Amino acid sequence: MKFIQTQLKGAYIIEPEKIYDNRGFFARTFCQREFKEYGLNLNLAQCNISFNAVKGTLRGMHYQEAPYEEAKLVRCTMGAIYDVIIDLRHKSETFKQWAAVELTAEKRNMLYIPEGFAHGFITLTDNTEVFYQMSEFYAQEYARGVRWNDPAFGITWPVDITVIADKDRNYSDFNA
Repeated sequence: MKFIQTQLKGAYIIEPEKIYDNRGFFARTFCQREFKEYGLNLNLAQCNISFNAVKGTLRGMHYQEAPYEEAKLVRCTMGAIYDVIIDLRHKSETFKQWAAVELTAEKRNMLYIPEGFAHGFITLTDNTEVFYQMSEFYAQEYARGVRWNDPAFGITWPVDITVIADKDRNYSDFNA
């Protein structure tokens, strides 16, 4: 696997290193040893998928507060997404900054998101599926979010939003 540090410390784009032969290819998508070398959270508490029928579906920007902060490993298994993270770690030099990466089923790339980040995405194609590996169990009472268009962050989205949940649309302005 190839680990590419984003501009936000601790967040990595992970690209599989494919070994090709006459059958196709083989590639690892997780290795405890390699993740440990980069100081990434190795705990796997649950895995989730989301299916999104329509291009322009926005999900996010979600996170969990302590003591249930979660690291995520996100991969698009069908279609394509524009995946966005925001550093909400108050003591971080990149506090309130965001980064984005296009994850596609074709590329099979992933995004590792450390604890203390908000996460969301918008679909770039119809019929998009996203697979999440989480380091912590979902704890509804600690689930939080920030608004996708909050001026505190200034996120630029590449396509118009066609579908968004009311809760994601109506988060209050960020106040830190």
